[in-house]
Amino acid sequence: MTKQFVLTVSMSKRLIGKGLAAHGAIQAVLKKGTLVIVAGTTNGYVAEEILTATGQLANFTRVGFRRGVVVPPSFEATAVKTDFPGDVVLVDGAWRKGKEIFDVVDSMQAGDIILKGANALDLAGGLGAVLIAHPMGGTIGAAIPAVIGRRVKMIVPVGLEKRVSGNLFEIARELGQAGVEGPRMMVLPGETFTELDAISVLTGAAAKLVAAGGTHGAEGGVWITVTGDDPHVRAAADLIKSVSAEPPCEG
Repeated sequence: MTKQFVLTVSMSKRLIGKGLAAHGAIQAVLKKGTLVIVAGTTNGYVAEEILTATGQLANFTRVGFRRGVVVPPSFEATAVKTDFPGDVVLVDGAWRKGKEIFDVVDSMQAGDIILKGANALDLAGGLGAVLIAHPMGGTIGAAIPAVIGRRVKMIVPVGLEKRVSGNLFEIARELGQAGVEGPRMMVLPGETFTELDAISVLTGAAAKLVAAGGTHGAEGGVWITVTGDDPHVRAAADLIKSVSAEPPCEG
């Protein structure tokens, strides 16, 4: 059985949040270990869902849960300036409010998890990449020693609206050349997790991207197919319906 659905960008972000809250590795690290949800707009939904699942949502807001923001060229970025609340760091499932990745990354070990968002997605290759404006590499600069040096697991929550057709390594090399204005880019050493993965985790159905675009709030949205046994597809339909009224993201 196959059905087709349209997902807005904000619906996709909510699905990614719900999917990661149910992810086996996340549930395991919440019992024992350190989980760092690096601030970002998609990760705001992830934090919301995980904090809800652990009964710690009070005093958390997605507004301001980011270090940078991408807005339309005509939009005044200072209009969305807010106080930065810190990343969401959970140790053995307990939220250490006010902590950032920089406070705990040096003590993270194999079995711990960093959730780091992305600005570009190679869907076929399962790779994500992040834009970097900080001269010291920002949060990914802090995370890399833990990931490649101590086998800390990195998961990259990223929506399909960020897919690109080019080779991410080649793009990163181009953006990193001297004389290029704007941010640099780095390909992330982690597994990507999209709304397609979320649907699979939450329902057992297989989801596939088939088209994209729209209007009246569906700009940047995606058209997907969901395939599986009747109960799985019905579960996916119910799941998608449950997030269908998700308002536009205001991070």
